[in-house]
Amino acid sequence: MRRIATGLAAAFVLLVGCGPPPTTNATPSATPSSPSPRTPSAANPSVASLHSLESAYEDVIANVLPSIVQITTKVGLGSGIVFDTAGHIITNAHVVGQASKMEVTIATGGPPRSARLVKSFNAGDLAVIKVDSPNGLRPARFGDSSKLRVGQIVLAMGNPLGLSGSVTNGIVSALGRTVSEPQEAGSPGATIAGAIQTSAAINPGNSGGALVDLAGDVIGIPTLAATDPQLGGGAAPGIGFAIPSNTARDIATQIVKYGKVTSSHRAALGIQGSTVIGLDGEPIGVGVIRVGPGGGAQKAGIKAGDVIVSINGKDTPTMASLSELLATLKPGDQVKVEIQRADGTTATVTVTLGQLQPE
Repeated sequence: MRRIATGLAAAFVLLVGCGPPPTTNATPSATPSSPSPRTPSAANPSVASLHSLESAYEDVIANVLPSIVQITTKVGLGSGIVFDTAGHIITNAHVVGQASKMEVTIATGGPPRSARLVKSFNAGDLAVIKVDSPNGLRPARFGDSSKLRVGQIVLAMGNPLGLSGSVTNGIVSALGRTVSEPQEAGSPGATIAGAIQTSAAINPGNSGGALVDLAGDVIGIPTLAATDPQLGGGAAPGIGFAIPSNTARDIATQIVKYGKVTSSHRAALGIQGSTVIGLDGEPIGVGVIRVGPGGGAQKAGIKAGDVIVSINGKDTPTMASLSELLATLKPGDQVKVEIQRADGTTATVTVTLGQLQPE
């Protein structure tokens, strides 16, 4: 678009310069002055605006892309963001999977570098890895995701389908979503609280990369794309989700400093459970498999074999729905938990939520 605008401006100046000269009998006072060549902004303000937006895109990509890496394990690949000059890189836990060693390639080129896993935080689908040779790595700048506004233009940077250094654009479509991943091989089945919804295309391989605003700040970690059952489970176009940068930075800082997550800031009932299916084939609640010692559930009298059917009046038919509901609450909150006992009786107990303890 900028080349077209420049070409039009040049053609206009050329036509003015080749116009007929003033007649020889005209007096100096009557000689018309030559029109000043118009700049693209004077000729077409909308073209100038597009030129400015295009330049902003180019600047952001040039500044941020050297901080984006491709992460390759034995079973797949994904993306990551350089966190510091020591060689720490933030990515998704599902990108790392079960791997303890991997290779890292900078999006702008260069040979692969060996790296190792520092720690994964599966509950939030985040992980930190460390490159053995950090020379020349450029840390990204992380912005404040709490200041995001719906409608902001964002760019997603990563390595979709292995196409290193790819960039897509879109907007912040919504804020504060709570979304869950399907639990399957290589995926921790994490629940992400406060997720950023974006229309920027997120494809396989984008996971762990950067969602960036036009100031060049990383404001999210692209992690999930919505699926549409009507499309056979294929990705729903224009609906992707990213972990807020404030969450990612907090978890990564803890891992770098302590080698693990010491404070998840997430509520927990203090149970291990699984979805219970009723006689009609539909989920009816979360069956308690184990109750953690000293946790809120144990103190409230919840026992293995109980089925949790609602919290604060909101149905919890599946483990995913229970996790999503807990993600909206805080440690220390008191909640009303409705349970169905093994003998068929029901009860409602008050549980003081504890803090989710990372694995």
